[in-house]
Amino acid sequence: MALQTKQVTVGTAAVQVLGQNMNRIQVLLHNAQKSSNEYIWFGGAATVTTSTGAHIDNADTYQLIIQPGNELWAVTNSGTKTLHVLWQVV
Repeated sequence: MALQTKQVTVGTAAVQVLGQNMNRIQVLLHNAQKSSNEYIWFGGAATVTTSTGAHIDNADTYQLIIQPGNELWAVTNSGTKTLHVLWQVV
């Protein structure tokens, strides 16, 4: 499958970044914010919070593999942030 891309607006309520898939998915997440302390937190469920998620620093990129049947969610602590997402089936 070809490389897929999208941008997700992340706010203070968890937003689904990627839904369940029957295949393994390689994902690159990029926090497009340029200012200091503009974090995005992510996790595997809609219950992800700034206390329970892994965070991506401003202007940083994170790579992960999502196993079949899992989802990816994101949240931020204030305002809205833009999360760039690239993914493909592996």
